[in-house]
Amino acid sequence: MKELSIEATGLVKSFGETRALRGVDLHVRKGTVHAVLGPNGAGKTTAVRILATLLRPDAGTARVNGLDVVSQAGKVRESIGLTGQFASVDEDLTGTQNLVMIGQLLDLTKKEARARSAELLEWFDLTEAAGKVAKHYSGGMRRRLDLAASLVGRPSVIFLDEPTTGLDPAKREDMWDVVRRLISDGSTVLLTTQYLEEADALADEITVIDHGQVIAHDTPNGLKRVVGGQRLTVRAADPAREDDLRELLSQIAGTAPADEGRGTLTVPVDGEDVLPDVVSRLRAAGISVEELSLHLPSLDEVFFTLTGTRSAGDARTASEVTV
Repeated sequence: MKELSIEATGLVKSFGETRALRGVDLHVRKGTVHAVLGPNGAGKTTAVRILATLLRPDAGTARVNGLDVVSQAGKVRESIGLTGQFASVDEDLTGTQNLVMIGQLLDLTKKEARARSAELLEWFDLTEAAGKVAKHYSGGMRRRLDLAASLVGRPSVIFLDEPTTGLDPAKREDMWDVVRRLISDGSTVLLTTQYLEEADALADEITVIDHGQVIAHDTPNGLKRVVGGQRLTVRAADPAREDDLRELLSQIAGTAPADEGRGTLTVPVDGEDVLPDVVSRLRAAGISVEELSLHLPSLDEVFFTLTGTRSAGDARTASEVTV
């Protein structure tokens, strides 16, 4: 196993009568993206705040970069970056002033802080807005500036708590590229997200938390196998042959195919060995197809199977802000 950047065991945290964490274990390998998924109020943000030394656990232990988050909190802070759910930049300062201020707080010289600021502003496509007061930034721009601020000190471990919330799809893709660059530079990223496709696209491993407990941990593909087997998706080129295709797929899978709309049919199959047989039988039946694919279930299906919730982003509530 690769060296661990984050190691938490038995984390417990309560807020009054609300038990946010009930013995959470979390192990994050160095140089990887580790996603934490869970429904609203599951405890994801509480776990991040403990690991980032913003909260003390009621029980359990946690180490970041080999440092205890309670007894060595100051040293932990020197090696991490944190982007919370909401942008926390000073809105009365310009983009450059925000980053330079943080750089100087991290003991960079003014020259070093300005150089790092310019580098990050360019990285996040904010150079043209560098001299603009942050309160005049759009929500997406403030979000990018906030993430840039967490990277000024070149942290080895970066906590991203729903970093792409509120960004349009194009900017979200840009942020994904940033995360990939962080990993290529040797950083470790712990990511909480409400977007299942985000975890699927970025994460090396995923931990699912529900009601303050870890209910699953695996690679994205490993979790997809929780639903069972693979799915065969087929769409007939001629809509008039859809019933024939339906009958053929029923014979192959032993169950009626699900209708995904627009003539697309899906059935569960045991594995990729079925594909040559499907192609042969389609040819024999004279059924031409526009789509034929074999794939694992989606991460959304896995999430629903594990938690009974369709998506981690459904019906967000105030409880997730504090829990």
